[in-house]
Amino acid sequence: MSAAAQTAVPAKVATGRLARIFTSSIGLKAIMAVTGIALSVFVLGHMAGNLLAFAGAGALNSYAVSLRKVPALLWGARIGLLVSVVLHIWAYLALTRASLAARSQNYKVTTYRESTLASRTMRWTGPLLLAFLVYHLMHLTLGVPAVHPQFMHFETQQDPLRGPVLVAHTYHNLVTGLLYAPVAIIYVAAIAMLALHLHHGVWSLFQTLGSNQPRFDSFGRRFATVFTLVVCAGFALVPIGVLLGWIR
Repeated sequence: MSAAAQTAVPAKVATGRLARIFTSSIGLKAIMAVTGIALSVFVLGHMAGNLLAFAGAGALNSYAVSLRKVPALLWGARIGLLVSVVLHIWAYLALTRASLAARSQNYKVTTYRESTLASRTMRWTGPLLLAFLVYHLMHLTLGVPAVHPQFMHFETQQDPLRGPVLVAHTYHNLVTGLLYAPVAIIYVAAIAMLALHLHHGVWSLFQTLGSNQPRFDSFGRRFATVFTLVVCAGFALVPIGVLLGWIR
């Protein structure tokens, strides 16, 4: 076999393996698992950052400024998050199409003895969370005037000792954005949907990654429950804290 042929064979093997990852059910589930882990880590970190609001304006604004000091890291995280979201949705849709195509006919009787509310609502909580994500970005990240009229963007101010200083108004944006009760309710409702989606998703990770455990009494189920409670309770404290005056 010639050198060119020997080089071509491994390349074809690598291409074939990559194609199987993106076309087989096992590969698609693995993509959902890996992107699900990335997104779970992100929501945990985002929740922890949000809780700095209870420490006051200085703490939250300083945190926001610190994220801007390393643009490469910030944009790397944003791009990674965007890729994870796109791949997660794409893998889910591909698996759903494959599942529907495999059915010869619809089930005549639907039973829920082996499922949970979280698993039955995944097809709804996913799109609704995506819609909320778009709203959230317009509301507290981009500051679209029609969505958040009182939003204040980052600005550079001149300090007598340090020179130009980047100033954040994240605390102001958070409080003024959530003081309006209907908006706070939207956030709390989104957190409830996140709880359903996250609980089933985290537990499913253990199944996808090869941990064959009982459905209702397992480490995976307990971990999913604790993780979901910590993340969603942390998120919910912020809009509730603003409405109750704990954050002002």
